[in-house]
Formats: sequence, structure tokens, C-alpha cells
Amino acid sequence: MKVAIGSDHAGLTLKKHITHILDELEIEWEDAGTDCEESCDYPDYGEKVAEAVSLGNVDRGILVCGTGIGMSIVANKFPGVRAALCSEDYSAKMSRLHNDANVLVLPGRMIEQATAREIVTTWFKTEFEGGRHQRRLDKIKAIESRLNK
Repeated sequence: MKVAIGSDHAGLTLKKHITHILDELEIEWEDAGTDCEESCDYPDYGEKVAEAVSLGNVDRGILVCGTGIGMSIVANKFPGVRAALCSEDYSAKMSRLHNDANVLVLPGRMIEQATAREIVTTWFKTEFEGGRHQRRLDKIKAIESRLNK
């Protein structure tokens, strides 16, 4: 599995922590930026990660900004991207189990590193359940297809 990870300045510290978690989980990752604490625009990094997922260049993505809201908005503009903003373990589990989320969005200014560890670990260890949930994802794909004509 290969993952793209990106953040703005507000998510940089947590992003660095997450890369260590990915290493521990033996997940290959690529950093889409930013690499400094100077103020920057989250859409620039959200776009890089979401596009990589949308095009199939990576299997999944992780985005971090202050609240996670901006990154979520950006990521979900891309076809095939199902970005889920998670601030606790249960939503991380359900985002994979029921929604087959392929981009995890974290609020860098709102959660502790220990919570991020739980979320990231759960998100990568939870498989999509399929079944009735696949039917719902198929409906989402049909909406995307219709809107992107």
C-alpha cells in the first residue's frame, strides 16, 4: 500500500508524527508538503493528495489542517475520493467499514498525538465491509459520473 500525506502549516507537527506511525505500520508514504511552519494555503496540499488518490497514483491519502474542514472540502471535489474527517477512533473505523474512505482527514489543532495514533491505526487496519454499503458507494459513483459529464 502506498499513501500520500499532506498538510498546511497548522497540520505540520501532526503530519510529522503520523509519518512515524506509518513507518511503524510498514506503510509506504510520500510527502506532498508542506515542510515548513510558514503560513500557507491548505488547498495547494489537499489538491496534491486528493489528485494522487483520484488518479490511482496512491492507494490512500492523509490530510491534516487546523480543523480538517478545509482539507475535507478540497479532497471531496475529486472523482473517486471519499475523504472522511475523523477526530476519534469510532468515526475512523466506520469511515472504512461502511464508506470505504480512501482519504483520512485529521484536525491538527484539535486532537492529541495519542488520539491521532489510534485513529490512523484503526483506519488502516479496518477493511471495507461491502454488501449493502457497496450499493451506496455505487450510487455515489453514479452521482459523480452524472455531474462530471
